[in-house]
Amino acid sequence: MAALTAAAVSLSSSPSAKASQSCSAPHFLLSYRPRATRAPAIRAQASATDTAVEAPPKAKKESKKQDEGVVTNKYKPSEPYVGKCLLNTRITGDDAPGETCHMVFSTEGEIPYREGQSIGVIADGVDKNGKPHKLRLYSIASSALGDFGDSKTVSPPLGLCLSVSLCVKRLVYTNDAGEVVKGVCSNFLCDLKPGSDVQITGPVGKEMLMPKDPNATIIMLATGTGIAPFRSFLWKMFFEKRHDYKFNGLAWLFLGVPTSSSLLYKEEFEKMKQIAPENFRVDYAISREQTNAQGEKMYIQTRMAEYKEELWELLKKDNTYVYMCGLKGMEKGIDDIMVSLAEKDGINWLDYKKQLKKGEQWNVEVY
Repeated sequence: MAALTAAAVSLSSSPSAKASQSCSAPHFLLSYRPRATRAPAIRAQASATDTAVEAPPKAKKESKKQDEGVVTNKYKPSEPYVGKCLLNTRITGDDAPGETCHMVFSTEGEIPYREGQSIGVIADGVDKNGKPHKLRLYSIASSALGDFGDSKTVSPPLGLCLSVSLCVKRLVYTNDAGEVVKGVCSNFLCDLKPGSDVQITGPVGKEMLMPKDPNATIIMLATGTGIAPFRSFLWKMFFEKRHDYKFNGLAWLFLGVPTSSSLLYKEEFEKMKQIAPENFRVDYAISREQTNAQGEKMYIQTRMAEYKEELWELLKKDNTYVYMCGLKGMEKGIDDIMVSLAEKDGINWLDYKKQLKKGEQWNVEVY
């Protein structure tokens, strides 16, 4: 498995920044340095004899998330942005059940994304009907400063990033007819060479944006490449020094994978624990290698069950936010844990979860 660094480097932002911003980057990124280029009022209906009156504007509910100035759908499939592949490296071991790659694309500040957003990628070529391939959405794996820490700050807290990173698993399977099927976009991306063009759309999404509260408890639940948005969160929290943000809360990551050689970004997370031991916790669930005390396979919900009372107490607080990304089936297993815990307090878990969702404290992106 390609090693991911524990070394830290400080990279300055552009001269236009009001204060310096820096990040600690993994070693596979250090060999490359990209070069920078460049509520309306509602009018009430009036009768024939009435004078039109202006109704008061509807009060907009303020989001708890970092949504100020968020850009969506700047680039569409009809007119995608064309970036360059800067780096593409395998980050799972040779014996892992599947190949996952970390890749970085140039954006030259043209795709102003935020942590928790996604981009679309359109693979080269055409489908069986001779039409361009449909886009596929991928969660962004880099912070808004990018893996190289090369943001151009325009006005705090907004910035333009010169690169965007993805974490992509190559999809290959055998169908019922015994034929080997390859996912079009994942194989296109995993095969990209540095210097190759890539068509990008977006950015899109607001569901997974980080909370505004720098003192929040953020519980992140990921399986496989669902780690991508949380890597972007954690880089912002622990690898970057910003004039507009300092995380003082608790970030708790649960990551589920089949084998140890499938663990993604482990070296980065270990470095983060060294940097902020009071603010970062990480627990792994390795299903093919670990079991619990009852001999059951260690899935993400199995690992969470070991901390169920602590997790439930955190979920009763107003500043706890849960983010879930990965395989669709993971949410049911987590619900199963919480149902019995909530019942002890006379609470219906599914109703309580609806309240959490309404309050932007339960955020899910599964596939």
